[in-house]
Amino acid sequence: MAIKGRKSSTKNPPIFSHEFVIQNHADIVSCVAMLFVIGLMIQVTSPVAYMFIAVQHNIAPPDSSATESTTVDSATQYTYGPKDFCAIFFYFLICIVMHAIIQEYFLDKISRKLHLSKVKHSKFNESGQLLVFYITSVLWGGDVIFKENYLMNISSLWEGYPHTNMVFMFKFFFIIQIAYWLHCYPELYFQKIKKEEMPARIRYATVGLFYVAAAYLLNFNRVGICLLMLHYLSEALYHMARIIDFIDKEEKGSKAGYLASNVVFVTARLGSIILSVLTFWYGLALSETQGLDVPTGNFNVPAIRLTALVAVCLLQAYLMFHFITDQLRQLREQAPPSVAAAKKAPAKKVAAKKKKEDSKRAVDDDVNELTEVDQNTKKNLKNKTKVK
Repeated sequence: MAIKGRKSSTKNPPIFSHEFVIQNHADIVSCVAMLFVIGLMIQVTSPVAYMFIAVQHNIAPPDSSATESTTVDSATQYTYGPKDFCAIFFYFLICIVMHAIIQEYFLDKISRKLHLSKVKHSKFNESGQLLVFYITSVLWGGDVIFKENYLMNISSLWEGYPHTNMVFMFKFFFIIQIAYWLHCYPELYFQKIKKEEMPARIRYATVGLFYVAAAYLLNFNRVGICLLMLHYLSEALYHMARIIDFIDKEEKGSKAGYLASNVVFVTARLGSIILSVLTFWYGLALSETQGLDVPTGNFNVPAIRLTALVAVCLLQAYLMFHFITDQLRQLREQAPPSVAAAKKAPAKKVAAKKKKEDSKRAVDDDVNELTEVDQNTKKNLKNKTKVK
């Protein structure tokens, strides 16, 4: 079954035109991905295809005398290297195909029934795609944190640094994360995103890509996955509440959803700052492996630690600032009309009083500009008018 992109007309556009690529981009990308899968079946091309599909840079298990009951994840460890770009490229293609599947078979069918406006339709598609990604990442990352026992043993986030060795699911998690944020850039073209919406989406994807890649390359992967889980959980609840708001016409479920999202959002910001301070300011500062050693993956120097801590704190402050401004804007919009009218009434009275004083001052200025005889004459006429 073919996977089609978003349709703009019933006519078949010319081959290799922009409209043709947009409508059939999922089929084109899936054909490119299938070339690597077929390459595994051919003996000549299987080593190259395997380099794109499988996770590379595995190292020997630390204990060669491991028993047969040892699982693959606990025996086989992985580190990062230049071959990871091949895997990122392949799963970058897979992310584009999955994006089209979710859009075509789920989001488009739901949005047709809701009869949303163009602005709400774009926001609905964005929230739907991100919600699937965040829920998948939270379940996946939570499983890794639970198995590695990072939650109960918080000191393991900095003990034994540099954390160059990763289990298969741990490394594969970061590869998928980088591939997903990279695929957001071509999706701006495939989904025909408006120009006014592009800067916000580009900024969103760039920030996600930068922080994930930095945690992966600087071997801060343990604290990185914990920070990602906190952020992704709050974002998943926000986009879930946003989708409920589009579906729920009575706004009963959306209010509860936004309330839960706001509480988790503030908690996640506070938790991220505490976790970063414990790791970068206290934990790694007391580590025995101090100094910069790029070949061994050791970046435990004060400058890098402080930069990482400031980067995380600045991101939390930026997110919190936008959260507060958004809440204040909603409060102003939801203010009752009586309160708004009561605020406008004193302003009108002050304006009328000021106008009266200005007119009186203008009359006095006109009188002062006259000669002394004319001034006395004008005053006498005013007094006679008052007596009458």
